[in-house]
Amino acid sequence: MPVGFRVFLKRELPSPDIVEAFKSLPPANVADCMGRLCALSSQIRLLSSPDKPIMAGVALTVKARPGDNLMIHKALNMAGPGDVIVVSNEGDRSQSLVGEIIVTYAQYKGLAGLVFDGPIRDIDAISEMGIPVYGTGTTPGGPYKEGPGEVNVPIACGGIHIEPGDILLGDADGVIVIPKRDAAGILAAARAFSASDRAKVEAAANGTADRAWVDKTLAAKNCEIVDAIYGA
Repeated sequence: MPVGFRVFLKRELPSPDIVEAFKSLPPANVADCMGRLCALSSQIRLLSSPDKPIMAGVALTVKARPGDNLMIHKALNMAGPGDVIVVSNEGDRSQSLVGEIIVTYAQYKGLAGLVFDGPIRDIDAISEMGIPVYGTGTTPGGPYKEGPGEVNVPIACGGIHIEPGDILLGDADGVIVIPKRDAAGILAAARAFSASDRAKVEAAANGTADRAWVDKTLAAKNCEIVDAIYGA
């Protein structure tokens, strides 16, 4: 099997119930339960207008040669409802990886979303589509279809390691990666955190928030508080 040009047809998948449950949780709350080290680069942002506020799906990974979408087309043929095609592009920004045709077909097949570590094109059409599409921006320059590349192998996208079958959770803030093997524990922690976070928002809105922790933290870190004007 030629390393660098191969397709794995199978993935280890998480429980569909767990994937569905994450749809009710803001990615920011889930990220706070994961050491805040799970978010893709902020360069990868939402470029469409999804029908649902939160994208939750299972990673179908693609390792593409920079500016080439041959293996993206193969992944699209393989993908089904609930999948998120997520593409490593080695940080290249010179060529768009997909356009209106691919995104339209992905939407027809019921994919949960598309995530690209690179630009797309046909933004006028894609920006109005109901499927979540994340990318680094736009360019009219189209992709090549030569390969090589790989499907359903571990990749790095937006600076984060992703394995086939991991859960991708996204909203207007961006995308996080939830390792499939840890998903059940993360879900339980995120549910509790989200309830606490909602209470904090309510307290901030009605002025009852306890802000004493700020000065306590500064004191514990030996921050100097000077009751004077700087330079006087």
